[in-house]
Amino acid sequence: MAKAKTIFICRECGHETSGWMGKCPGCGAWNTLEESVPGMTAPVGFQEPRTLKQRPGTGAQPLKLSEITSEEVPRTKVGIDELDRVLGGGIVEGSLILVGGDPGIGKSTLLLQASENLAAAGGKVLYISGEESAKQIKMRANRLGVSSDNLLILSENAMDLLEKRWTEIQPDVMIIDSIQTMYRPDMSSAPGSVSQIRECASIMMRMAKTTGCAIFLVGHVTKEGAIAGPRVLEHMVDVVLYFEGDRMHQYRILRAVKNRFGSVNEIGLFEMRDTGMCGVSNPSELLLSERANNVPGSCVHCALEGTRPMLVDVQALALQSAFGTPRRTTNGFDGGRLALLLAVLEKRAGVSLYNQDVYINIAGGLDLSEPAADLPLLAAVASSVRNTVIPQDWAVMGEVGLAGEVRAVSQIDRRVAECHRLGFHSVIIPRQNSKRFQAPEGVRVYGVDTLAEAISILMG
Repeated sequence: MAKAKTIFICRECGHETSGWMGKCPGCGAWNTLEESVPGMTAPVGFQEPRTLKQRPGTGAQPLKLSEITSEEVPRTKVGIDELDRVLGGGIVEGSLILVGGDPGIGKSTLLLQASENLAAAGGKVLYISGEESAKQIKMRANRLGVSSDNLLILSENAMDLLEKRWTEIQPDVMIIDSIQTMYRPDMSSAPGSVSQIRECASIMMRMAKTTGCAIFLVGHVTKEGAIAGPRVLEHMVDVVLYFEGDRMHQYRILRAVKNRFGSVNEIGLFEMRDTGMCGVSNPSELLLSERANNVPGSCVHCALEGTRPMLVDVQALALQSAFGTPRRTTNGFDGGRLALLLAVLEKRAGVSLYNQDVYINIAGGLDLSEPAADLPLLAAVASSVRNTVIPQDWAVMGEVGLAGEVRAVSQIDRRVAECHRLGFHSVIIPRQNSKRFQAPEGVRVYGVDTLAEAISILMG
């Protein structure tokens, strides 16, 4: 019997080769080629249901841009405020949404809660699991208080059988847990392989666009943190959400990295409880609730995640190094950016760091990438080096350049308003922002031009 022919498919770009290579010829990525056995039969075409919801613009002649109506896309509220925020206001009809995250982070729990809310509102929801039995899902549903009769549970992972069920039920929302367990019987490759994930996702995409059913796909992640399978999977879907957080802690962050119907800068904050995922409506108060009092090396900054301002505690610890080369360690901040800023602090503000180990931590598990976090980070480092406490009711924000100048930041009014709401009475901001800004009553605003000026005000 002849040996079955195998091919190698790149999980990043989908490029196929007859032999394994260390570097993909298509995209140039290293160690991304995976072995796969091509199917022996032709793919089975997608069977459309008898009744299709009419979707504008599909199957029609090309239209002029001026002829296309600019109506607002209708959305369906999930009933979980934090999830609706990240989705851009709700679920868009016919959208394909990919939710990824580490094992045990809470993906299935959140989507089962969302299913209950959608079913209770009158929608028909089909929850398909290829990993758990119906009894296992029932046990989780009892714990979460999920009991709607409009929620249908199906334990299946064969795509041909799933297509029959879709045609019979015609759900409004469908959840696939997970995409890596689905497979097409006419393909000889194993479930979870590059070819199986790509073909199964393609069927679901056509089904969503032709019937108007919104589909959630749960995706496993690799040890590098990327969603397992071909990279083309993220290009095919409309929305990509990542669940972040440590399973040993109770807080989770839902972040949008792709959204064709809204902003990709929004985040949702959840707290894991016995009754499921609970949204945190006031993240600023939560992130500052355990802040240490009267301790050097702590500075409050108002970060902007999408449209949401959040106060975070930027912590720094500096101590004399026992090594020839001082250490620079960060958690939640870019290490290269830190090295650059510390050089500016020593050169432009006279804070000696040549023999100091510097450790940076952004409390709450957030990642600060915006330039507005430069000034509070340097203020925290200077506070730790000089062993001087920054007053508890002060907040700092501003971008720092190589010349030591403090540059303007965006949406300063929303940032200062959030500081005022949580009882901060003094705020240091760039002088360019202070020229065009009216401070709220009870808040003292200090506009600074240079890093040295800001350090002198805080340490004065």
